[in-house]
Parts: sequence; C-alpha cells; structure tokens
Amino acid sequence: MALVLTVTVWMRLVSAVCSGRLGDRVGRRIPLMISILWYSLCNFIAGFSPTFCFLFIFRALLGFGKGAEWPAGAALAMESWPIRSRGFMSGLLQGSWGIGFLLSSAAYGLLYNSIGWRGLLWLGILPALRVVYVRYFVKEPPVWVENRRRQRVENRDMRLPLFSIFKRGMIGNTALACWWMSGGLVAYYSINGMFATHLQKDLGLSPALIATPIIIANLVVFLASVGWGWAMIIPGLLGIPVAFWYMLSDNFTVIVIGYVLQGALLGGGVGS
Repeated sequence: MALVLTVTVWMRLVSAVCSGRLGDRVGRRIPLMISILWYSLCNFIAGFSPTFCFLFIFRALLGFGKGAEWPAGAALAMESWPIRSRGFMSGLLQGSWGIGFLLSSAAYGLLYNSIGWRGLLWLGILPALRVVYVRYFVKEPPVWVENRRRQRVENRDMRLPLFSIFKRGMIGNTALACWWMSGGLVAYYSINGMFATHLQKDLGLSPALIATPIIIANLVVFLASVGWGWAMIIPGLLGIPVAFWYMLSDNFTVIVIGYVLQGALLGGGVGS
C-alpha cells in the first residue's frame, strides 16, 4: 500500500515539471485536458488489475497524469481571477481537493461492500467528463494570451532552463520551497494516506465508520483553507501534538475528534 502511494506521488513531481513548461508554450487548457483524461483512464484500467505489478504500473502512470493537472489548473485559475480577491480564491482552490477526498470517502463508506475496491477505481473514470466542459467553456487566461501575442510579434520565446533555479541568488528560495512542500507531503501522506488502512486493519472498523472521520475532516479542510489563508507556521506547529494524541489511541471518539481537528490545522498549510 505504501509503495503504491509512494510511486504515485513521485510520478506527480515529474509530470508537474513537464506540465508547467508545456503550459507556457501551448496554454493552460491543453495540459489540463490531457491530464484529466490520462489519470481518469489509468484509474479505470487499474480496476482490472490481475496482479500487484499491474496495479503498481498503472498507479505510477496515474501519478504522472495527475501531477500535470495541478500546475495547469492553478495557473489557469489564478491568471483568470481578479487580483483583488486572488488570495481568497487561492485558499478556495487549494482547499477544494478536500471536497474530492470527502466524495471519495463517502463512496467508500456507501459502496465498498457492494462494488469492492475494483468498482471504486472504475468510478475514477467520471472526472473525464470534465474535459467536455473545459474544452467548450474554459478560455485561456488573458495574461497568457497577451504574453504569447507579444512573443510572436517580437519573434522570441520564453526560455528559462530548469537548472537556473539552483543558481546563486535563487538556490535559497528553491531550497526553502522544496523543504516546505516535501515536509508537508511527508506529514500528509504518512497519516492521511495510510489512515483508512490503519482503521481497517488495526482497529477492524467497518467501511461506514472508516469513512466518517475522513468525510468530516475534509469538509473542515475545505472551510479552513479559506480561513487560514493568512498563516502557515501556526497550524503546522499545532498539528504536531494533535497527531500524536489521536494516532496512538484506539478510542473511536478520540480518533474522530483528533482527525477532524488536524483537518482544520491542515487546511492552514494548504490554504496559505
């Protein structure tokens, strides 16, 4: 389980870099549509896995497609939204993944006993329907359109080698950003990625009980992402003792309260 999660996240890193570069050249919509179709199809195919190796490969491919969505979608949203309320929109956008986590948890709690894990993966084809909306109703941001127009008129192209972010004058910012993001992902996936497995294997809870704290916590994540937009360090520090408090308990009430509270604090890091 941990290995599948790990390769998925690492492949997201690779595709995110590729997507950012492609988005500067061809626009935000094309990488976004390719990403959605890619990971939706890989998720659907993974549901037919006859072996662990097959599942591992398509989860890796899923991660590669998934990583491209975030930079393309975030750039499109931020460049299209009015500057005066862009901070609020950033928190709203960053926290919206909690709504997706909430829906997937609800599907697990309601459908797992009837369709199993394969059926849940097959439901992953549904996001592909969003491509139709993006194709016909989403326009390229005016900022990107103007930049490309100027590049064509001046007969030049934007060139920024990847390794320039590691040069003197930039290395400090690069290292800080990488440290912050990697630390956040380690903390997130070490708890959230394996939390359902912990409740199922160690505590023997039913799908409905497993889904309950996850649904509530991710609703709180979404709300907190907007409210915590002005701070990062405070929720991060407060989250440390909370994790030890409920993760070492076998009391379901304590687990629910602790996990939801951590969701509120997690929303701070995400939103800001």
